[in-house]
Amino acid sequence: MEVARRIQNLTSAIFNEMEEVKKKVEAKGATVINLGVGSPDLPPALHIVEAMHKALDKPNNYKYPLEGLPRLYQAVADWYKKRFNVYVDPDAEVLALMGSQDGLAHLALAYVNPGDVALVPDPGYPIYACSIHLAEGQIYNLPLLPENKFLPDLDAIPPHIAQKAKLMWLNYPNNPVAVSADRSFYKQVVDFARKYDIIVCHDAAYCELAYDGFKPMSFLEIPGAKEVGVEFYSLSKTYNMAGCRIGFAVGNPQILDALGRIKSNIDYGVFKVIQEAGIAALEGPQECVAQNALAYQKRRDILVDGLERIGWSMPKPQASMFIWAPLPGGRTSSREFAFELLERTGILVIPGVAFGLNGEGYVRIGLVQESEYLQEAVERIEKQYKF
Repeated sequence: MEVARRIQNLTSAIFNEMEEVKKKVEAKGATVINLGVGSPDLPPALHIVEAMHKALDKPNNYKYPLEGLPRLYQAVADWYKKRFNVYVDPDAEVLALMGSQDGLAHLALAYVNPGDVALVPDPGYPIYACSIHLAEGQIYNLPLLPENKFLPDLDAIPPHIAQKAKLMWLNYPNNPVAVSADRSFYKQVVDFARKYDIIVCHDAAYCELAYDGFKPMSFLEIPGAKEVGVEFYSLSKTYNMAGCRIGFAVGNPQILDALGRIKSNIDYGVFKVIQEAGIAALEGPQECVAQNALAYQKRRDILVDGLERIGWSMPKPQASMFIWAPLPGGRTSSREFAFELLERTGILVIPGVAFGLNGEGYVRIGLVQESEYLQEAVERIEKQYKF
């Protein structure tokens, strides 16, 4: 039986290979420190958990949710106004999602016909390319290169490509390259999207994991942004609610309506218990957000400073939960180095090439373990390598 053409380009080969090597290392009795996953290891704040407990006792919460709770949509609008000074209409410019990846995966189905072009960052979070493959569109890669501060060079996109493009995916603070974008870049994006009638899809999942006083901005802060795009946000990283599966999209109402029509034919909405937890997160005390960021900042410093001390240099990101580390010691294959590192030290990181051809020469390191494990990771690497 031949699988559908739309999934033939989908692969998780490198991730599967890393898992196989991990099992072999563990079979030898070693303890693997997994810095490959992008899932928070910390729990939600107590007031969020308590809101879920209370919501579990409400009989009406077990019906099909179908739509987002009005109070959730108002909480999203209030949060956007307070955090970014951006007004979004809770009745037309907010859409609840089962995690932001839900919306990221489905939006292309609303706009991309077979053969249509989409602009996709390389390296990039795999769901961006995956969504285009599922819609049977064509991908035009936007190289994220150090000489451009890992921002796509919009001027380098050929006009005939831009004229055919339907969507542009962006993600700042970025996974995997762990850099942020500024106002001038976003203004350029809005102007470019207006000129070529392109929908901008901005993934802002990491905007609250920011360090040293840095505050990432929203794409929607730029005048005219809502005319051309939408922004996806997740409660997974900000509030440690990854397993709850709740996020939202905000912005252009026509784009959200189209995405909502896709979703209404696929799912029945977010469990109301989880929606009430989302309300508690957005409306409740925000000290937990600052504490969360400080925890990741401490982890970043332990890892980056420790590896710098032993000769493996890498930039300190201003935001995100990842380190985008150049390969040390003149190495050129991220895949070979990641396998070697796992076998020699029991430290699991992800080869940069897993995120696109332009990821070669790097590995992605997740700040997803407690500080003592990151310190141990540095010590293990120091024992095995002389950079």
